Amino acid sequence: MTAETHKKPGLETLRAAISRLEGHSDRRRKMLPFGVREIDGRLPGGGLALGALHEVAGGGNDALHSAAAGQFCAGIAARTRGKVLWIVTRQDVFAPSLKQVGLSARRTIFVEASSDVDVLACFEEGLRHGGLGAVVAEVARLSMTASRRLQLAAETSGSLGIAIRRWRRQTDAADFGQPTASVTRWRVSVLPSAPLPVPGVGRPRWLLELIRARAGECADFEVEACDAKGRLAPCSPIADRLSLPAALADRPDQEAAGQRRASA
Repeated sequence: MTAETHKKPGLETLRAAISRLEGHSDRRRKMLPFGVREIDGRLPGGGLALGALHEVAGGGNDALHSAAAGQFCAGIAARTRGKVLWIVTRQDVFAPSLKQVGLSARRTIFVEASSDVDVLACFEEGLRHGGLGAVVAEVARLSMTASRRLQLAAETSGSLGIAIRRWRRQTDAADFGQPTASVTRWRVSVLPSAPLPVPGVGRPRWLLELIRARAGECADFEVEACDAKGRLAPCSPIADRLSLPAALADRPDQEAAGQRRASA
């Protein structure tokens, strides 16, 4: 047996100790795939890590209202098992909109907190409980220290933690650029809905920006919003074709493009 063999156990022990100090878990995390190849392919492990903290914010005016961002989070939470704890500071969560993306009110426990400090306390306690499928909390400020505590709590219990970053003033949204311990960071912006061949409003569309992914890459995705089972879908070019008049749709693409330019 060589001296190198004797040293190896000590080296592995040291690496494990450093990993624990950095807040990393040695357990292999379970994943929650989105079911969209383009998104899952960009995420380490092929999906959203369970037992971890994730951040989501709305783009533009949705940074204040968090309507699309909230539905995105609800669609994720709907695909977990167990009750979902949803913590807010303002009583403006519209339960039917959550049900529209698969999160039933029967599964959801709503908690109102008076401040960000109370939100973070409830957030951490919910993640440490271990009996919840997901904990979603609306919070404006999220420091590195607070996010690390939430990340460790999620790792310990295996519950999914989602922090919806929501602000009262547009200028406060600059805080979203500050470093945190979250595994992923997303921004959800509203796009024009899919056009239909008949009068009406099509399925909503979102621009998903994966701003940060630990051990992964940043990317942008245009998707159709969550359906009644909480699942996203890639934007289909067929919908754009159906929006054209039938006479143009049957002609070659070049001729149809010329007709559109002429009409403009």
